[in-house]
Amino acid sequence: MTTDRVPGPENFALSRKEDFKAFAEGPRRHRPESLTRKELKALEVRARADHNRRRRKWHANLGPIKTPQLVELHEHLWDIVDSNEQDGDKAKGAVAVDAFPGLGKTTSVLAFARDFHRREIEEEGAFTGQGHERIPVCRVGLSGNTGMKELNRSMLEFFGHPGRQKGTTAEFGRRVLDCVVSCEVRLLVLDDLHFLRWGEKSGIEVSNHLKWMANEFPVTLLLIGVNLVEKGLFSEGANGRDTVLAQTGRRTTRLGLRPFTIDTDEGRQEWRQMLLSVEQRLVLADLRPGMLADDLSDYLFARSTGHIGSLMTLVNRGCQRAVRTGTERLDQELLDRVKNDEASETARLELEAALDRKRLTSRPRRRRAA
Repeated sequence: MTTDRVPGPENFALSRKEDFKAFAEGPRRHRPESLTRKELKALEVRARADHNRRRRKWHANLGPIKTPQLVELHEHLWDIVDSNEQDGDKAKGAVAVDAFPGLGKTTSVLAFARDFHRREIEEEGAFTGQGHERIPVCRVGLSGNTGMKELNRSMLEFFGHPGRQKGTTAEFGRRVLDCVVSCEVRLLVLDDLHFLRWGEKSGIEVSNHLKWMANEFPVTLLLIGVNLVEKGLFSEGANGRDTVLAQTGRRTTRLGLRPFTIDTDEGRQEWRQMLLSVEQRLVLADLRPGMLADDLSDYLFARSTGHIGSLMTLVNRGCQRAVRTGTERLDQELLDRVKNDEASETARLELEAALDRKRLTSRPRRRRAA
């Protein structure tokens, strides 16, 4: 199997440099043409099937949406990454994006990593001064119960290093360092950091290894995970374990992502803008302004509990059913038949009750007045 393949977007494995490069440098997906019911009916069978296939893929890849949360996160990331352009003899600050599932951590970070990759290639060129392929971003997704050796091996897998199969943890680490320096990597993204072994002994090993990478690698370390504070990544205290972890806490900036809320008019306005942005991207024959933002605002908030991941899952699945069944619109009757993730389905009942009794509303004040 060759390593210089160019995969389609649906076959990206972002833990490999070729795939990440294709993801970062590839063209944006083209929005299918919006057709009326009459125009859909006039299509030949094969043409209609092709149009629906393109709509299927489009609706499955609607994001990322430039929400206030994403914009705020990206501003902080640019601040930190750009301020880390110190010479190699200085340790660089790390970043930890620590938030609950379903808030778009990985999607937001990947959008930033793509923009960063493009900027570095445009400014510095596709090859380094030594003639090596320039790889501005190394992204590794961790698996369950990953240890230090597996972490180093995963980074070697990203580069396709021939020495990724045999070696000690230290040997793997030195090979990774050589790849990072040779390819002038500037951003190292470690996703699902909570999968690392965080026991009493291995927690110190994790911290020491991250500290070693921060000291030796000329990169900004960008960590993504859930409950990293509770895991002890930033702990600092009197006992020996916390003292070892303290340096990581001092060098790492913690960033989060907040869910949408409707307890203030500002929050309700953000929710409405989010629904309008999603609405404008849909390709349905009976799409009309306000289909989501006016008719389904409360309903969609209850079904998603303000989590963008749950909202996008529900809208995506609803669009698939609307196209497949010929309904060509999203309404409560259709979405009631669409299942969402378990966390949202469990939490929706209390929210629905509050919204039904008018104790809560997702509609901004000026929209209610209108």
